[in-house]
Amino acid sequence: MHVLRTPDDAFAGIADYPFAPHHADITDRATGTAMRLHYVDEGPRDAAPILLLHGEPSWSYLYRKFVGPLVAAGHRVVAPDLIGFGKSDKPADRNDYTYERHVEWMSDWLTGLDLTGITLFCQDWGGLIGLRLVAAFPDRFARLVIANTGLPIGTGWSEGFRAWLEFSQKVETFPVGFIVNGGTTRDLTPAEIAAYEAPFPDETFKEGARQFPTLVPITPEHASVAENKAAWEVLGRFDKPVVTCFSDKDAVTHGGEKLFIDRVPGAKGQPHTIVQGGGHFLQEDAPEEVVQIILDHINRG
Repeated sequence: MHVLRTPDDAFAGIADYPFAPHHADITDRATGTAMRLHYVDEGPRDAAPILLLHGEPSWSYLYRKFVGPLVAAGHRVVAPDLIGFGKSDKPADRNDYTYERHVEWMSDWLTGLDLTGITLFCQDWGGLIGLRLVAAFPDRFARLVIANTGLPIGTGWSEGFRAWLEFSQKVETFPVGFIVNGGTTRDLTPAEIAAYEAPFPDETFKEGARQFPTLVPITPEHASVAENKAAWEVLGRFDKPVVTCFSDKDAVTHGGEKLFIDRVPGAKGQPHTIVQGGGHFLQEDAPEEVVQIILDHINRG
């Protein structure tokens, strides 16, 4: 496995991401390849962590407006960059990215840090991976906040996802900043768009971003259908508090909250939210509202 690392100076011009870098060494189980995973880790180390998981094609920069307010409220905030994204290492071959490998990489990172009492906020692929972590290590999680994501088991896809899949595989140059901007209801600034593009100096760094859409198990023939079904079995017994906060303007995941509300015991009777005017990346469109949802969820106990 050949691994690329974005030079540190690619991130030097980002003004609103003041967080000290933290790194963990991850070893791919199949090949023994060593990789460096970057994560934000702010706030008191003895506080129960709030784990913020990003998706495609973003990175922990997506949570820059979450970290300060959550830390100010007394919490530890941990926000990793998935392998292939942000400041984490990036395998150069598309075939090295699989759903199960991502789950393994993040499982090893999670257990390596020995995080417990976790409040999880997950969106997009942060949910596809994060909810698998919950299923694998339910005792490590205290509560969940699930936003604009799913855990597919091969039963189809939305028209919005179909359009995204087609675009992602046909576009010649993968326009990361343009994609994130297209998933918001406000216009990102040029500096914000540049920050989303910073992890990818050229197209060779984007193989994970290219591959992710093809890995979503939307048909029975996709890999990871069986593993996701098994995860749903665990989630079907998960009785710790769960809230959903999906957006009304996200064509990809619209209505997806219903599955979690109906199937996860901990979601029963909770104050679920539809974020009005939010796009797919609601972290950009409504950061203050979503931070308050997280804090309220924790404060309810």
